[in-house]
Amino acid sequence: MGDYAVSAFNVAKFGGTSVANFDAMSRCATIIENNPTTKLVVSSACSGVTNLLVELALGVQNPNDRDAIFTELKTIHYSIIEHFSDQQKTKQAVDDILEILAGMAEAASFQSSDKLTDHIVACGELMSTHILTQLMIERGIQAVRFDIREVLRTNGDFGKAEPNIPEISALAQQKLSPLCQDYVVITQGFIGSDVDGNTTTLGRGGSDYSAALIAEAVKACGLEIWTDVPGIYTTDPRIAPKATPIPEISFSEASEMANFGAKILHPSTLLPALRHKIPVFVGSSREPEKGGTWIRQQVESAPLFRALALRNNQTMVTLRSLDMFQTYGFLAQVFAILAKYQVSVDLITTSEVSVSLTLDQTNTSGQAPELPVDARAELEQLCNVEVEHNLSLVALIGNKMSAKKGYAKQVFTALEDVNLRMICYGASPHNLCFLLESQEAKHAVEVLHRELFE
Repeated sequence: MGDYAVSAFNVAKFGGTSVANFDAMSRCATIIENNPTTKLVVSSACSGVTNLLVELALGVQNPNDRDAIFTELKTIHYSIIEHFSDQQKTKQAVDDILEILAGMAEAASFQSSDKLTDHIVACGELMSTHILTQLMIERGIQAVRFDIREVLRTNGDFGKAEPNIPEISALAQQKLSPLCQDYVVITQGFIGSDVDGNTTTLGRGGSDYSAALIAEAVKACGLEIWTDVPGIYTTDPRIAPKATPIPEISFSEASEMANFGAKILHPSTLLPALRHKIPVFVGSSREPEKGGTWIRQQVESAPLFRALALRNNQTMVTLRSLDMFQTYGFLAQVFAILAKYQVSVDLITTSEVSVSLTLDQTNTSGQAPELPVDARAELEQLCNVEVEHNLSLVALIGNKMSAKKGYAKQVFTALEDVNLRMICYGASPHNLCFLLESQEAKHAVEVLHRELFE
């Protein structure tokens, strides 16, 4: 592993709001110019475009409604292109994609499918990268557009495709790395292709993940994620206005934050970077001068309390059975049933005659996870089953929490007027989690932030 980081390339990823319009894209170009090691740029679709494409993919029956969406798509992209001195080539590239898209949107109006949806939603990134490449060229930068589908190989699980890491690495070394020697390469986030050449997507939020996969494949020295917030905050500033940006944070802390619902990074994003100790920077493309957060393997300071994360739409399942009392094998039976129905468990606490667990948020829609009907029926043959919704999870994230005496008193005193439904602590030295009614969640975060961070 020691000789892994052989290239001096930096990878920069820009989110949808960072490439929303001409001014936003120009700020991205300046950020790229200011770091000569940035040789690979991963771009999302322009802000708002993916939502319009998702609408088309779901099937718009009325041709007039479809035309209205196409007018909007054209307006978003043309309003950037009209600032160029050479407009024709880029307009043609966008028109070609829109023409293919029109045929797919019509097909979706008859019958939608996951495969067709991936082809449709990928068009946003395909268009934005044509535009960003031309903008760079007009600023005198040697830029070239690259179709990432030639490198980012995945399986055929449309909508949430799994990357084939060895193949991505081999293809990147062959096709991408040589280009980065001579050009600034502009490519797409979020999309890939399967072995048959079908377009696939990595799921919502997947452009951060694909940027990390690409950074890993070209053996990058760093990965920058440019978004609309200046780094990772101690908590959501909309809940606690005095929340502050964190200058640097360890991979393990950042992974905990992502896992527990901090919106800043897709939970899987960090994995490829973590595998090869590639430092990740998170900053605001709107205000790059404000700095941001570095996520590193090792950090200078590791405070007891680092951040608070909130995850809404939690589902708690409580299983009660007198047969549990002083017997063995009950939990094994429970988990065998959950495994059979592919139910992933997040938190768990047990008592003599009952076990409470929360279901892992695996769907990307953000809705509360459900216990499958058949799984519930099987569990009910074993014990009494109770399912509760409208719950939220608050996670206090920090370092060596299990080694520090007395801090729990501080935490629970702050929460004395909150009804805590479940507490999880001890499995990780990095977090203390509690489940509570959703209507109390923001108040709990606010109070904890005031007591522990301000």
